[in-house]
Amino acid sequence: MTTVAGVFRSREAAEHAADELRRMDVRNVNLVAPGTAGGPNAVPTTPTEQPGMGRAVGGVVGAGIGIAGGFEIGTALASLMLPGVGPVVASGIAVATLFGVGGALGGAAAGEAMEQGTTGGLPEDEIYVYKDALRQGRAIVFVQARDADEAARSRGILEASDAETIDAAREQWWIGLRPAEMEHYEASGGNWSKDEKAYRRGYEAGLSGRPLEAKEKGAFRRGYDRGKGER
Repeated sequence: MTTVAGVFRSREAAEHAADELRRMDVRNVNLVAPGTAGGPNAVPTTPTEQPGMGRAVGGVVGAGIGIAGGFEIGTALASLMLPGVGPVVASGIAVATLFGVGGALGGAAAGEAMEQGTTGGLPEDEIYVYKDALRQGRAIVFVQARDADEAARSRGILEASDAETIDAAREQWWIGLRPAEMEHYEASGGNWSKDEKAYRRGYEAGLSGRPLEAKEKGAFRRGYDRGKGER
């Protein structure tokens, strides 16, 4: 599967795009947005404290909208607390996929994977971009396309709906971080104008959780350590 995603400035705009995708017979449509679920399509959840949230929420969501039954979950909204973000609503398989859970797992297993923070369902270097967008009050629609044709159709629909691409959202994320990271780096004697690209690559690698290789040193290593500390 290919993941195609768009970032929206409002939940309403994201819901409109998700509806359009479904109308065009795109199946694995998912939405994640700040806020809580309400109305007839809401799946009730029980407030819980961290740690231990993931397993409890997974059990409720699995029972309520059928994670164990596969990817055909439809448009029901579930509420959960996303660590580092706060309350969010999710529809489709977003509740599971955002944390790397497949349709063969039941609700409790989905919750355990959420608790562990695995990211197999989406590219690891996108997870932090998703979370940053949610912290800024934006909504995300993503499709796990079955083939190249569905991926292309999904991109076209998201673009027509004025979605921001994940790459553009990633740039906005770095723009927000850049002043503080530049100050930190230069305060310790670093040459920001020379090393920013390597530092940023390291920061993103550390944030995504990938292992550090022995050859990666200097500005990359310093960025990696900073990014890892923010996970």
